[in-house]
Amino acid sequence: QDMEHSYCRLVLVCSVLALCLGSHGVRSQLTSDFYGNTCPQLYDIVQHHVFSAMMGEMRMGASLLRLHFHDCFVNGCDGSILLDGEDGEKFARPNQNSVRGYEVIDAIKTDLESVCPEVVSCADIVALAASYGVLFSGGPYYDVLLGRRDGLVANQSGADNGLPSPFEPIDSIIQKFSDVGLNTTDVVVLSGAHTIGRARCVLYSNRLSNFSTTDSVDPTLDATLAANLQSLCANGDGNETTALDVSSADVFDNNYYQNLLVEKGLLSSDQGLFSSPEGVASTKELVQVYSSDGEQFFCDFVWSMIKMGNISPLTGSAGEIRKNCRVAN
Repeated sequence: QDMEHSYCRLVLVCSVLALCLGSHGVRSQLTSDFYGNTCPQLYDIVQHHVFSAMMGEMRMGASLLRLHFHDCFVNGCDGSILLDGEDGEKFARPNQNSVRGYEVIDAIKTDLESVCPEVVSCADIVALAASYGVLFSGGPYYDVLLGRRDGLVANQSGADNGLPSPFEPIDSIIQKFSDVGLNTTDVVVLSGAHTIGRARCVLYSNRLSNFSTTDSVDPTLDATLAANLQSLCANGDGNETTALDVSSADVFDNNYYQNLLVEKGLLSSDQGLFSSPEGVASTKELVQVYSSDGEQFFCDFVWSMIKMGNISPLTGSAGEIRKNCRVAN
C-alpha cells in the first residue's frame, strides 16, 4: 500500500508538471513555491487556523472546500466571493445562508498581514485553506499552485446563473462545468467532495413529497433514508441539516460513491450521477470505479482540484492583493 501511495504521489507530481509546462496559458504562472521567499510563514498560519476551526467544528473543512469551489466557478479563482456588499456573490441565491468559512479566511488574512503585509492574496488563502480542509478530514495531500491575485469586483448574477444547482439535471451540470473548462470526469470527482459536509432540508425536500405525478417520494431515494429525512425536515423552516454522506459524515473517503450504488445520495444531483438517464452513460461507470477504488478517487480528486484552482486566475499585474478580503483596496 505504501508503494501505491508513492506511485500515486509520483503520478500527481508528473501531472502538476504537465499542467504547469503544457500549453495552458496563464496556468504556468502559478507555482507551488510562489511565496517561498516573500512569505514562508504562509503554510503554518493557514494550517493553524484551519485546524483550530475544524477542532471547533469538523464541518468547517467541507465549508472551506465549498468556498473555494463557489469562488472559482464565478469570475475564476479571484477571491470575489469574499467581497461584501449587497451586490456581492455571497448574497447570490446559491450562496446566501449557505456558504460559510468567511471568518476563518479573515483570521488567516489578519495574521498574514502582520508578518508579510500585502503579499498573499485572498484567492490563494481560499485555495490553500480548502486543501487543508480536505487533508484534515482524512483526504489526500496535494501541493496547491499559488500566485493568484484578487479580483476587484464581485459578480452576483454570475453566481446566480453559473453555479451548478442540486436541482439541475446531470447534463445541465456537465455543461456548467464545461463552461469553465472542466469535463465530465471532473463533475463526478468533484461531486465526491460531498463525502464531507452537510446540506439543508431545502436542498433535498423536493425528493421527499409530491416528487412527480406518479411518485410521492423520489424512487431513486432509499425508502428508509427518505423516511428519516421526512422526520428531520417535517415542520421545520428548511434550514435543518443532515450529512451529505450518511455513512461517514466527517471523513474524506469514497463512501459517497458507495452510497450512490444503494440509492443513498442525499441530493438529486448526487444520486443522478448513478441513477438518472442522462447521467448513466457518462457518469455511472465512474461512480462504480470510485466506489471500489478509493486510491483512484484520491488521485483523480487531486488532479481535478488543481484544474479547478486554475480557472481563469488573475496573475502578474492583474487585479490586486487585498489588505482586507471583504473589500477592494
